[in-house]
Amino acid sequence: MKKLALHWQIIIGMILGVVFALIMANFEWGSTFVTNWIKPFGTIFINLLKLIAVPLILASLIKGVSDLKDISKLSKMGGRTIGIYILTTIIAVSIGLAVVNIVKPGKSISEETRTELVESYKGDADSKIAAAEKQKESGPLQALEDLVPSNIFNAASDNGNMLQVIFFAIFFGIGLILIPQEKAKPVKAFFDGFNEVILKLIDIIMLAAPYGVFALLAALIVESPSADLFKALGSYAFCVVLGLALMLVVYTLIVYAVTKKTPKFFLNGISPAQLLAFSTSSSAATLPVTMERVEEHLGVEEEVTSFVLPIGATINMDGTSLYQAVAAVFIAQAFGMDLSFGVQLGIIATATLASIGSAAVPGAGMVMLVIVLAQAGIPEAGLALIFAIDRPLDMCRTTVNVTGDAAVSMLVAKSVGKLGEPKAKNWNDNYNKDK
Repeated sequence: MKKLALHWQIIIGMILGVVFALIMANFEWGSTFVTNWIKPFGTIFINLLKLIAVPLILASLIKGVSDLKDISKLSKMGGRTIGIYILTTIIAVSIGLAVVNIVKPGKSISEETRTELVESYKGDADSKIAAAEKQKESGPLQALEDLVPSNIFNAASDNGNMLQVIFFAIFFGIGLILIPQEKAKPVKAFFDGFNEVILKLIDIIMLAAPYGVFALLAALIVESPSADLFKALGSYAFCVVLGLALMLVVYTLIVYAVTKKTPKFFLNGISPAQLLAFSTSSSAATLPVTMERVEEHLGVEEEVTSFVLPIGATINMDGTSLYQAVAAVFIAQAFGMDLSFGVQLGIIATATLASIGSAAVPGAGMVMLVIVLAQAGIPEAGLALIFAIDRPLDMCRTTVNVTGDAAVSMLVAKSVGKLGEPKAKNWNDNYNKDK
């Protein structure tokens, strides 16, 4: 296994996890065994990645911003980053709407299946609707208010507060730029060293990636709902997966057009992060690996990765936005509603804005979907129609989210002259050097 590339190790772990779960499902005690003795190792692996997400953002963003040495460079890079993220999100939602309107998956759902799904997942749907209602009751500037933390330690204690941590890190980095260089030097040296330690921890954690994804996939399979419900939602899932696949093609074409880097180069470089995103369903948990792959295997300089990727993991949710567009129209079709062109334009706007506020954790897109449904006048109870298959699709859309982050970082790096050749490191490079 050690001689295989990391992405092949992860793929083998995923396949073995699925096969193991299918075998265990044939025994009465199999599901309980996987849940009690295998799933915890997957949870530990995700927790390890989450553990270093906030320290990584603090260290890398403070280092990245202070390295710019000029606030005008910061505004230039920030403007391009957010502008490209918004553009790719609009493209993703438009692709989703085009696919779902052509295939029309909601037309195939029978009244009996619809009733069964609504009854089975009504409790889950109600909890998401309540969470979305609470969010909608807040004022128009609530998102801006939530951006500024009252206590950085409280903000850093919850991975759902990534935007607050990013705000503090950028603010701190600007402060380092504005003070005399001799005063800033020791602080900057600390964060440079801190950043190197975190990156080395990522290398060590990735040694366990094949085993972590084995546990995650095995648990997912044994906890899946019945096959009959999946068959009823097959057409809907096909639309989401087709839209996401088209979005991956769009990324590779844009990267090739702007940077002249081939699709093979791009996909080989980012594939371990994609596979990890697929296994964890969390952009935030995958962020450490995304940063390592983009910097060491795609040739984007640290100055860009440390700024673009943490922001992307929080506000760039192209896969989630595409899924929200497909899900909204699918639910409308299932209830026999025909959405006008104007309503679908509203879905594009709402899904784009909702994706910016969506947390980079599993299932967060479902809460934001309630807001999209409400804006389009679609019954929120229809959320129950898609719960059965949401987890596998969450894995797929997170993969696209992470790919989009990597693509945008390459575009921004190219535009500011910070895209070079890959410089891959091994997890124990410095140790071997010292020996």
